Amino acid sequence: MKIHVVSETEFMIKGQGVHTAFVEAVELLKERNDIEVIVNGEGFGDIFHGHSYGPYYFWKGRKYKNKRIHTAHVIPDSIKGSLPMWKLLYPLIKWYFKKVYSFADVVIAISPMVEQTILQLGIPTKIVKIYNPILKEKWKRNEALCTKGRELLGLNFNDKIVLGVGQLQGRKGVEDFIDIAEAIPEAKFVWVGGRPFGVFTEGINRINSRIKSASDHIHFTGILDLSKMQCIYAAADIFLFPSYQENCPLAPLEAAASGMPVIYRDIKEYKLLYENPYLKAGDSTEFIKMTKKLLYDKEYYSQALNVSENLIKQFDKNKIREQLLQVYNQLVCPTINTL
Repeated sequence: MKIHVVSETEFMIKGQGVHTAFVEAVELLKERNDIEVIVNGEGFGDIFHGHSYGPYYFWKGRKYKNKRIHTAHVIPDSIKGSLPMWKLLYPLIKWYFKKVYSFADVVIAISPMVEQTILQLGIPTKIVKIYNPILKEKWKRNEALCTKGRELLGLNFNDKIVLGVGQLQGRKGVEDFIDIAEAIPEAKFVWVGGRPFGVFTEGINRINSRIKSASDHIHFTGILDLSKMQCIYAAADIFLFPSYQENCPLAPLEAAASGMPVIYRDIKEYKLLYENPYLKAGDSTEFIKMTKKLLYDKEYYSQALNVSENLIKQFDKNKIREQLLQVYNQLVCPTINTL
């Protein structure tokens, strides 16, 4: 079977979760000897699988009638707190994503919330729920990676490091991260991420002002290449994810797979998504309290590591690859009832 996997994120600034999901989906498929993968190529496959949603997706998929799959990493609500004047743009964005989903013959919803959203839009396309896979071995930490990561960040071996990852926009909770960090000066706080969409990012001046006035123990690296993230995760002790809206976010799962506690914001998406318990905070005060406890309570830290280990079991790559193959086989041979 030949799968044509497409994402225009390959040609853009790559500091975003959609690109990471695309890269890891390609890696997942290439592990199988009986699958040939075309990536953004000119060749023709048996199946078209798009991960992005711009003009390139429509152009590359135009010749694949009845053989198109789209993984819905983004929903209309994702623009809330991401783009300036999102309230004015929302009706247009909603209309556009209906076109994106309708273009596909199968839409893969990466979370229950994504599935619900697409159903509410009244899309006639078939919807299949398949989570983003976590390539557990890829993120596993060791001492050499930890050392390399701390050298890259310019931090000492004895520093306690609290990490955040995401675009510098209001939706990701970066301002809350700064508030939490200011309350815990005894640790180093590092935020990895920038603005792939440049000036078309919500709160750019407001957030820049907060970054400029942040204390010295708070560091902002900008966008880092995906290849560096393994050692960045390995360098950290705690991961905070204060985002206000997500679908099936990769960064906290990658952090959990690397072997550290992860504290999420308590939002409805995760209640629907996660099958196993996870650490959650309702506001910055709770984030501060839990972070301090992880820094000073070794037993609590150990328990939190177990929570991370159990959390990622739901996203086993082998199980998810088999689910993808079922979708592919159904489109290649419609008489096979696997969906």
